[in-house]
Formats: sequence, structure tokens, C-alpha cells
Amino acid sequence: MNKPCSPSCERNRGPLLAVLRPHFARCRRVLEVGSGTGQHAVHFAAAMPHLEWQATDLPENLPGVRAWLGEASLPNTPPPIELDVGGAWPAGEYDAVFSANTLHIMSWERVRALFAALPGVLTDDAVVAVYGPFNYGGRYTSDSNAAFDRWLKEQGEHEGIRDFEAVDALARAAGLTLHQDCAMPANNRTLIWRHARLTPPPR
Repeated sequence: MNKPCSPSCERNRGPLLAVLRPHFARCRRVLEVGSGTGQHAVHFAAAMPHLEWQATDLPENLPGVRAWLGEASLPNTPPPIELDVGGAWPAGEYDAVFSANTLHIMSWERVRALFAALPGVLTDDAVVAVYGPFNYGGRYTSDSNAAFDRWLKEQGEHEGIRDFEAVDALARAAGLTLHQDCAMPANNRTLIWRHARLTPPPR
């Protein structure tokens, strides 16, 4: 099949790699939620060969991901697996989770399901990195984001740019602490959380 191609992935992969590299330096297993075309998986797995990069997506997107991974033939990219955030999650634990440009196309119910499921797959001190546009204080950060949000809502009522504060509240409820909020090109952000699994005090 012809590989799908996302121009935005080509544009943002360099700046994203610069942000992810230091945070993922000590990680070993990354779960990518919503791999899309598979371009990010190939680029990041090639640039960070110490990682096992597990790509996931909905069933209809997996053929494109397989095409990218198959052509690259990297030793650290296992076959992509199906993941619907509202359904069953993969077995095993990951010390990193990455997701790009997903929260604004999911329903808010599914965004909540995503964060609620994270504690079940994260190791202690795991890293969670999410890339995309966010509102702050209920306001758009740019005119272009406002226009993008209007376009999203035309595609589906459930879509839309999420409020940072609401997403961070979900992350905190999942045991995550915000570590970095990094400005990115095209009025996007990369949010980095760290997982601190709570343990009961000694008796």
C-alpha cells in the first residue's frame, strides 16, 4: 500500500525530538497512544535506539502504521497493536507514554478514559508526554488556534482544543505531576508529566 503521510508530522518531529530526548533518556519502553500514520514512531525509534517504541492506534489506521514500520525495519519497533482508549489496554508496564495531536480529536469522555487508564500501564517514575494545542484560562493562545478549533467543531461536535487546566486535573488524578510545559512551533505545546505512584506510609 502507499504509505499515508502527514505534513505536520514532518514539520514537528524535529522540535518534538529535541524535547523528548532528555526526558526519555532513561526510559526503555514507550507506549505511543494514537500513532496516526506511524511517522513519529519511525523517526523517534530511529533517533532513540535504546527505546522499544510500541505504536498503537484504532484498527483502521494500523495498515498505514505497519507500512511505515515495515519499510523502516527497525529492531526496536514491535508490530503495532490496536488500542481504543475506552477499551482494553495492553498488558505490561511502560516507563514512558507519548501521544501527539490526539486529545483535540477525541471526545472529552475518551480523554478522561485515557488518563484514567494510565496508572494501570505506568511504572514508578514513568514519563508521560502529550503534544498538541491547548487553551489556557479558557482562552485561545492565538488566532490560528481559534480558527483551528472552529474547524474541529465543524468536523464533529465532540472535537475541540482542550483546556490545559482540565487536562492537568485529569493527569493529577492519575498520579501525574507536571514537570514541563514547553512552547512548540505553530502555537502547540508539549506537556511532560512524571508518575509518582503513591505508597502507604510505614506502620
